[in-house]
Amino acid sequence: MRVLAVWGAVLVALVGGGTAVAVGGPEADLAYHGAASMAGGRVDVRFTPRNHGPAAVPDATVRLRWSEPLVNEQTLPQGCARSEERVVLCRVGALAADAMGERVELRVRLRGVPSEVLLEIDTVWNGGTVDRNRENDRQRVLVLDSGDEYYF
Repeated sequence: MRVLAVWGAVLVALVGGGTAVAVGGPEADLAYHGAASMAGGRVDVRFTPRNHGPAAVPDATVRLRWSEPLVNEQTLPQGCARSEERVVLCRVGALAADAMGERVELRVRLRGVPSEVLLEIDTVWNGGTVDRNRENDRQRVLVLDSGDEYYF
């Protein structure tokens, strides 16, 4: 069922030509904060979604896009699905107003062993709510192949 919700968000994003953000409806403010590290072409990402409100979000999906292509075989956590060569979508589910969601943790392998990768995170589906503050749900982090954690 979770995979169907993720693919439903993919369809909405494709039909809408990008980020599926409502233009009317209750207002919510989604944000994602966490860390990413890379070693030997393996990228570990963990983040926690938060809804600053004022309204609840009935369902949300986040897009993670890497500047380098991913290997074809990936083991992703439940609720996450590959949607493009460099993109993974993860359902974060419902978020109450002024509440944090479940932490999302995933590991992906990149093709080759690049010295750095740019990771972009943004909301692709927000359950029909309006997010007027798009700055905190769009993150860009440069991750170097050092094993160090880079926070966003």
